[in-house]
Amino acid sequence: MNKKEELLKIFSIKLRNILAKAELDYELLQEIRLRVNAPLLIVYDNKEYFLTEQSELSRCGEDSYLLTKNELKETMEYISNYSLYAFEEELKQGFLTITGGHRVGIAGKTVLEENRLKSIKHISFINIRLSHQIKGCANKVIPLIMENGNCLHTLIISPPCCGKTTLLRDIIRQISDGEKDRGGLTVGVVDERSEIGACYMGVPQNDLGIRTDVLDCCPKAKGMLMLIRAMSPRVIAVDEVGSKEDIEAIEYVINCGCKLIATVHGNSLQDVKGKPLLRKLIEDRLFERYILLSNKGSVGHLEEVYDRDGIEIYSKTGGGL
Repeated sequence: MNKKEELLKIFSIKLRNILAKAELDYELLQEIRLRVNAPLLIVYDNKEYFLTEQSELSRCGEDSYLLTKNELKETMEYISNYSLYAFEEELKQGFLTITGGHRVGIAGKTVLEENRLKSIKHISFINIRLSHQIKGCANKVIPLIMENGNCLHTLIISPPCCGKTTLLRDIIRQISDGEKDRGGLTVGVVDERSEIGACYMGVPQNDLGIRTDVLDCCPKAKGMLMLIRAMSPRVIAVDEVGSKEDIEAIEYVINCGCKLIATVHGNSLQDVKGKPLLRKLIEDRLFERYILLSNKGSVGHLEEVYDRDGIEIYSKTGGGL
């Protein structure tokens, strides 16, 4: 089943027909947003479009198809196979992961129990984020973060929507699989939001390599410690670090001799230094490589790479690979 068929089956019959007739390359389709009494909206090739009832793309919301409450309800029934109760634990996180690794974010009325989120009902907002793998997008990065057959402690710095998770995913795959002249390494992945491996029923839908173990929907700090104690990884990979607990776990991982690859939102190395918790890691020179991405060019577009002393070792304008 291809990506288009995989996705269309989760929508109401009406929405399925509109999307099926639209001229879309599903490799460029990034998000499909459904809101009760609001226009059908998609993010396509990094641009926002509305879809009309005639399946035409429009930049004007006035011509777009308006979603009804029944269509959202029908869509959720298909997504959950008519049993939202079976997904109660996932609903507490505000999203479901479906076949193919696509993530369905939901919003509506929250139900609290002893000040904790128990569930979400009256779901009126759905955001389907398509999972995309771009194998080979880390080809330029791998030689810069590998040394004598081992991985260097690496921090990927990127503004939102610049492909940092896509890049991280391919780095994990290449490190895990290895190459003819480089053996593979055991990698442990803490996938707190099911974005890296996109696990469905515990099985990663994305290719993370043959030597990779995944803790799905697990808090990063707890997951890093669990992997160290139980799975003996040579490398641990996590996405979007920043909390105090994350930083403490990172220090523990590094002091245990395990290599770490992490990502963080930021526009520059100086920007990240401005975050008090991360500043300490940088000042202590714990990371050996800093990978800076931008939204110029392809996904995971490499701007600059610095070593642990802040010395530039690669620049898209200054030579490089």
